[in-house]
Amino acid sequence: MNDAISEDTLLGGRVRLYQPTEGYRVATDPVLLAAAVPVRPGERVLDIGAGTGAASLCLARRVEGCVVTGLELDPELAALCRRSVESNGLDHAVDVIVGDLRTPPARLGPASFDHAMANPPWLAENAGSAPRNRQRAGAHVEHGTDLVHWVRFAATMLRRGGTLTTVLKAERLGEHLAAYTASGIGEIAVVPLWSKRDGRPAHRVILRGRKDIRAPVSLLPGFVLHLDDDRYAPEIDMVLRHGAGLTFTWQRR
Repeated sequence: MNDAISEDTLLGGRVRLYQPTEGYRVATDPVLLAAAVPVRPGERVLDIGAGTGAASLCLARRVEGCVVTGLELDPELAALCRRSVESNGLDHAVDVIVGDLRTPPARLGPASFDHAMANPPWLAENAGSAPRNRQRAGAHVEHGTDLVHWVRFAATMLRRGGTLTTVLKAERLGEHLAAYTASGIGEIAVVPLWSKRDGRPAHRVILRGRKDIRAPVSLLPGFVLHLDDDRYAPEIDMVLRHGAGLTFTWQRR
């Protein structure tokens, strides 16, 4: 394992996180992802590509009584996730399994989760030069698995009506929507994330849908992350620093 490890905090210090000092470093995406999952106490959540556990830990801290299982391909990152779980006293709420979503470990039974969440690699395998750092490349560039693999696996693991929530680059929205639809995920909500209210297109998008539920796609108002002075917008600050949920209306009335 890389010996250069830092101990950082999320949610205003409510979550302690161990992660490599080089390579992929946690930013806002996993925190926003966890905040967008509509989990309730007693429900089970699958975190696909859990990495060092940022999303899993934030979700378990926000919703006491939920149970999160992380699946991570990289044993070194999974070991850091376990270390963070223990450091936060969340052994009862978060578990991490080393494995490949293409050949799921036997412990992961189909149709056994109420929710799934994922922050898949942003770039397609042949989209450009991959970062030199192995773990950073694994987080940002697809290698052997594309969006369809990720979404199809999530759909297999979800109960009927269970939710899948992903955060993605806006430019790949069409691919994600196609993957959701092909995997039987419907009632899809598209939630744009704008950096500022300056007229530029949204860079990222949160996507959420439900397994085996047929309903049209809904494009929702979305969120502006920063004010003009670069401070976080109040609603986003409540999520990132205080552990609030990211609430948006997504069910058709």
